[in-house]
Amino acid sequence: MKRKAAALHRERLTKIVATLGPASSSAEMIRKLFLAGADVFRLNFSHGKQEDHAERLRFIRELEQETGRPVCVMADLQGPKLRIGTFKEGPLTVEPGHRMRLDLSKEPGDATRVGLPHPEIFAAMHPGMDLLVDDGRVRLKVLRHTDDHADVEVVVGSKLSDRKGVNVPNAVLPLSPLTPKDRDDLRFALDIGVDWVALSFVQRPEDVAEARRLISGRAALLSKMEKPSAIQHMEEIVELSDGIMVARGDLGVEMPPEEVPSIQKRLVREAWRTGKPVIVATQMLESMVSAPTPTRAEASDVATAVYDGADAVMLSAETAAGQYPVEAVQMMDRIARRVEADPHYRTIVEAAHPDPERTTADAITSAARQVAQTIQASCIVTYTTSGSTTLRAARERPYVPIMGLTSRADTARRLTLSYGVHAVVTADVHSFAEMVQKATRTAFEDGLAPAGTRIVVTAGVPFGTPGNTNILRIAWVEG
Repeated sequence: MKRKAAALHRERLTKIVATLGPASSSAEMIRKLFLAGADVFRLNFSHGKQEDHAERLRFIRELEQETGRPVCVMADLQGPKLRIGTFKEGPLTVEPGHRMRLDLSKEPGDATRVGLPHPEIFAAMHPGMDLLVDDGRVRLKVLRHTDDHADVEVVVGSKLSDRKGVNVPNAVLPLSPLTPKDRDDLRFALDIGVDWVALSFVQRPEDVAEARRLISGRAALLSKMEKPSAIQHMEEIVELSDGIMVARGDLGVEMPPEEVPSIQKRLVREAWRTGKPVIVATQMLESMVSAPTPTRAEASDVATAVYDGADAVMLSAETAAGQYPVEAVQMMDRIARRVEADPHYRTIVEAAHPDPERTTADAITSAARQVAQTIQASCIVTYTTSGSTTLRAARERPYVPIMGLTSRADTARRLTLSYGVHAVVTADVHSFAEMVQKATRTAFEDGLAPAGTRIVVTAGVPFGTPGNTNILRIAWVEG
């Protein structure tokens, strides 16, 4: 991508992920969302055709060329969708105490039975297990079951209608998170050049390992934490992933709502500890799907994620199908900037800050944060090939932006998701003097460091060796 003078940079450190959809499919709207503050664009493969996603990605790459800024694109795979069958006489209302049968038949159902065409659910059943239908609006208790049917009693009643989703909160289902559709979508997404792949329906560490084998390094892998069993394996899943998403939708259905806030904090803290980017997602500004302003509770929800130290916050239907997509991004941008300007924000971040690991790279990056704060530097500059040096700097949650210089466009795009990172694609450097000169010039040109200020530069010698950060330098910026 062609570098532009005074390249656009954000006035905040927390990143914004915007989902594209019917309300945001045109090149013009994608550009508006980017200028409003979107750093990462999510292609949701649960909706839309592959060619629609390809066209949106093409618009994004054209935007890169126009602005000179790397833009991150995430493909979010659908994962298995568990649903009941249909009803021959339309929706029916079931009351607590009502009993009916679930079976594998595809015949339309009635008040006495309905199809549940998922043998994996029957294989995992046991008496007393709860099944949640339609996001928990109907709760069924399993009374008895075989391999092909189950007798259930309604515990919480509501309306039942065709093909409503089913959640099985207290079981690990013998299902891969990658359906045939997902495998096809994954191949397509990698071929068109997405930067991150978000994996849905993660239950076990083995699910992440399977996806990583298929991706084979062509994109970074983000695990969506939306199943109670995934929370039980939190540390292993985070370790195997390149990043995680706190997907509060299904998580809030399958677990008591009062558990979700503390789980969110644990997930953010674990990802932060390991230096992996973490996104907080789902219903953050939900009312802005149809209203120009959010509720006070929604504004507080976004603020909480920023106070927790999340790398990014995400908009879903707000930008994909809402009436106010640009306003939603602008609102999220304003909330994040206001929180980061709060003196208490730094107090909270410092209190939660993980200890550096006992490595030279962590010692240097930790020192860079402290030096930048002490001398009131304008930014921290990292030289990186794989992205590991810049990720360690982001783990430090510094007060100032991190300018990540890399010769690889794919590394720059992936880093755009991480806290505080202003990624720049630039030619390799071959000497220490050239490194410092390029760092000061680029920081000035991109508006991160005015003339007469200082920057902190970290790098590894010999150059181009991943994870070999061993130099820290303070440099003056000249106009």
